[in-house]
Amino acid sequence: MFSLSPVSRRRLQRFRRNRRGWVSLWLFALLLLVSLGAELVANDKPLLLGYQGQLYLPAFKRYSEQQFGGQLPFQPDYRSQYVRQLIEGQGGWMLFAPVPFSADTPNYDLLVPAPSPPSAVNWLGTDDQARDVLARVLYGTRVSILFALALTAISTLIGIAAGALQGYHGGWVDLIGQRLLEVWSGLPVLYLLIILSGFVEPNFWWLLGIMALFSWLALVDVVRAEFLRGRNLEYVLAARALGLPDRWVILRHILPNAMNATLTYLPFILTGAITTLTALDFLGFGMPAGSASLGELVTQGKQHLQAPWLGFTAFFALALILSLLVFIGDALREAFDPRA
Repeated sequence: MFSLSPVSRRRLQRFRRNRRGWVSLWLFALLLLVSLGAELVANDKPLLLGYQGQLYLPAFKRYSEQQFGGQLPFQPDYRSQYVRQLIEGQGGWMLFAPVPFSADTPNYDLLVPAPSPPSAVNWLGTDDQARDVLARVLYGTRVSILFALALTAISTLIGIAAGALQGYHGGWVDLIGQRLLEVWSGLPVLYLLIILSGFVEPNFWWLLGIMALFSWLALVDVVRAEFLRGRNLEYVLAARALGLPDRWVILRHILPNAMNATLTYLPFILTGAITTLTALDFLGFGMPAGSASLGELVTQGKQHLQAPWLGFTAFFALALILSLLVFIGDALREAFDPRA
């Protein structure tokens, strides 16, 4: 049975006593869960379909129109009146998601030109291509959060490894490492992205790889300082004198203390990753054209000032995500504060 140490339990209690951070953690977890299941919330295909005594899952499996009595061997448009008559005429039924639009589904039944204002059909209105804004926010939020989580995980591994090696060995390893970090951190990341975008088409993995080359620098100084302090502690010197290998001294005796300061930085690395991806999408150097993203929604709000719901939606979506992460980070900082 896994059990927390007394120190960890006290930290967890301090974190839970911070009501703002504790509630923010649950809200962010709920937001992540909803965005991961965006297909269950916003989808132009039925979640469940009943036809001639059989059940189908069009949202997760591709079917042809011929399977429902049609003429074409292609996937049907389940929202069209023709397909509805084919299915319902045989006693069938369809269960749609609460938002019957996907991220790239245009609404052809608008009563006003796109971008259209919020309505009973499109709760947050549509963009300039008649696509549902709420659906695009859900899918764009998922991309932003997954990008930030992946970038944070990669940055944490590289940053901790680099800082641990510098701080533990010191001497020439630390000196050369610091000079390399100074050179590497001086490279203009945004300009490199702009230049490289002229040679390759940006996508999720390409952006993740480029950003991971630079985002780990923020953790190196923190981990390095903890290892420089921890390597001279008595229990660390005793472990080394007993012949314990360096890797076990690092992992068992110094790294747990260094993680206290590192954990407080993680929510802020997440916010930096989200804002960076949003900025790149806003400038046109981010996700491929047409992809659902918060930065693309910001661009549409800038281009269509007569449709304020676009700008307001992008602002409140980003403000909610970033505020939750900042509140979580502030609560973590207080929970791991050694003065507490």
